[in-house]
Amino acid sequence: MTIALGMPGVDGLSGTAGVLREWQYEGAPMQLHPGDLGWFWRFGADATAEAVRTWSRGGNILAVGLLDGPDLLRLTIAPDAHRDEELARQFVKDVSRTGRGVFGEGKAYIEAPTAALVQELLAEDGWDVDEPWTPLRRDLAEPVEDPGVRIEVIGPEQAHVRAAVQRASFDSSTFTDERWHSMASGMLYADARCLVAYDDRGDAVAAVTVWSAGRGKPGLLEPMGVARDHRGRGHGRAITVAAAAALQELGSSSAIVCTPSSNIGAVATYRSAGFDPRPEVRDRRRDA
Repeated sequence: MTIALGMPGVDGLSGTAGVLREWQYEGAPMQLHPGDLGWFWRFGADATAEAVRTWSRGGNILAVGLLDGPDLLRLTIAPDAHRDEELARQFVKDVSRTGRGVFGEGKAYIEAPTAALVQELLAEDGWDVDEPWTPLRRDLAEPVEDPGVRIEVIGPEQAHVRAAVQRASFDSSTFTDERWHSMASGMLYADARCLVAYDDRGDAVAAVTVWSAGRGKPGLLEPMGVARDHRGRGHGRAITVAAAAALQELGSSSAIVCTPSSNIGAVATYRSAGFDPRPEVRDRRRDA
């Protein structure tokens, strides 16, 4: 049976997310997580469905990709298909040629599991490696310490607070109250929490969204940010500790996150919150 590239449509997003949940396990390489789809849902269900790609054989999904922008595909593969040659060769063909529903012309990037065969075949096809990223992980078997600041779980009435901290943390952020409500209305938000940290003056200074993939599976921080006027005061560590505690309450076995290795401050913040760095990973890059 041949490998078929497809799009799930809105009606198929639940099944695709379910497959992603099944593929999360302790010791897995850094990979696409259900929470990545959940965070993308801020653009709405239709946009999320338009951004998802699947590779299937005989109706069984073997790989799922998220177009996190027109030039970046974030891919994960079924644990038993990482070295599937038919899948890998068809995938490389689909991403390397325009008009196949993945990339157009020009520069493109692919995030894929490090040891997967697609990495080797992409290299053979001329895809270079890009800048390194650092995955980090905190085990949640033991109780999580108190973050030391006031933390609030954000609901619909406080959406404007969460959105404001996001915009104050990331210069290019387009996050709004409406996009929070869109994200929170998605099916994946049932296993998520938005947290905001407040300083001694009562100002909202940091925020994070955490995503569970189910009990006994790694949970994801995506995204975490500290308002630019409140950095260097330990708020990043505090909200990250709170994120770990929230994931523990949701039943996650660990908390994971990934950040550019060049962002030394972010790596240091996660480490201060009890996260251990794992080997660096690199996207594949096709130059224009």
